[in-house]
Amino acid sequence: MSTRPVIHEVDTWPWLEEVGRAVGRTVTLADVPPERWDGLCLSGVDAVWLMGVWERSALARSIAISDPRNLADFRAALPDLDVDRDVTGSPYAVHRFVADERFGGRDGLAKARAALAERGVKLFLDFVPNHVAPDHPWTETNPEYFVPGTDGARYANGRDPYFPPWADTVQLNAFSMALRRAAVDTLVDIGNQCDGVRCDMAMLLLNHVFTSTWGERVGMAPPEEYWSQVISAVRQAHPDFTFIAEAYWDLEHELQDLGFDFCYDKRLYDRLVHEDAGSIRAHLGADISYQQQLLRFIENHDEPRAAAVFPPDRERAAAVVIATLPGATMWYEGQLDGRKVRLPVFLARRPDEPSDRRLLGFYERLIDRASRPGDWQLVQCDGWPDNHSADNVLGWTWTDGASRRLVVVNFSDAPAQGRVRLPWTDLAGRTWNLVDLLDGASYDRDGTDVSNEGLYVDRPAWGCHVFRVS
Repeated sequence: MSTRPVIHEVDTWPWLEEVGRAVGRTVTLADVPPERWDGLCLSGVDAVWLMGVWERSALARSIAISDPRNLADFRAALPDLDVDRDVTGSPYAVHRFVADERFGGRDGLAKARAALAERGVKLFLDFVPNHVAPDHPWTETNPEYFVPGTDGARYANGRDPYFPPWADTVQLNAFSMALRRAAVDTLVDIGNQCDGVRCDMAMLLLNHVFTSTWGERVGMAPPEEYWSQVISAVRQAHPDFTFIAEAYWDLEHELQDLGFDFCYDKRLYDRLVHEDAGSIRAHLGADISYQQQLLRFIENHDEPRAAAVFPPDRERAAAVVIATLPGATMWYEGQLDGRKVRLPVFLARRPDEPSDRRLLGFYERLIDRASRPGDWQLVQCDGWPDNHSADNVLGWTWTDGASRRLVVVNFSDAPAQGRVRLPWTDLAGRTWNLVDLLDGASYDRDGTDVSNEGLYVDRPAWGCHVFRVS
């Protein structure tokens, strides 16, 4: 697995439903047409995350559809909603960590993994550590795994401390040693079926977060953290298994220290959506070892569709930023086509939306060509006393011997000019050729001038360069 993996997330149920409609039959993971796997395994993609393959709960589904707020959310995304046909229940209210028979069961999952492996692509799946469905078998066989309920409820509902409980789940007790052993056994079995997991709401299991959420109901925190214990045990069976943390609240570094390979960079996402180049530059000033273990994205199943949030040119600029930074990158199936409807994960069908072919072409070029060889370095762009637009220019380089890349992004809605200070000490006395990998444009520049004055750049609003320098 690459140390900078490119991950393509897929909402498995609606994707299979759409594939089935296209070919006129029910499709499982066991018999997906080869060209559909090709469509996920774009050049440059290292792993496919099949989100939501585990067995869903009928009881959790009935709880979900009894809430009028959920139904309103479902109908907003799918106006012709058929509740009986379209609502499957949440993939994060897991009945059992067994591949759903709708997807072909364990055999279907194995065939999907083999199809991806033929294309040189790894398979990632979900692990939900914080909660399970109310009818998960553990609720009958292992009550010691759970946080006790109140007001007559046997178990507490799963929750994030900042939001109301999830009524379609029950809360696991991260401080239970028996639960931790069961989590290890579950993950070892999952590790027999895939190459890595994205761990849902991973920060909720941290000792200090769990204590602040549940207090006396869960007793004293154990001396060892849940993730340190679980990850180290799983890696005894699967040494190369990849752990990805869904993480918020600036707890990424803490989770990295406990063994996660990558943690969500939600802070960068928020900056790209709401803030300016200065805030992004400050974010990228963090230690490189920390950045190398971040997962960058501008869309996933929890966030609005990028095409619905970003104006088109800003979306492209944000995509260039995340595609060319250290760490992992994640792209959500449908993002590349410009889909705008965020589908609730409870639904098995998504609305028809036209594909934006020009946007698709941009993303395919970007993902294919935005290689990140060697060492990354943030670079400075200087302006002039009467022109401060250089403040809006972001720049960085990648260097691996003779292989060099330069990325320049005007992250603003106005033109920007400046001189980019390159870190290479051998520029003078030679002519340098810069080829933009996004559009093929080629430029020759005098190395002595560039060494002394910096590389002059002039970009329109949201304009970008991804240069190969030779």
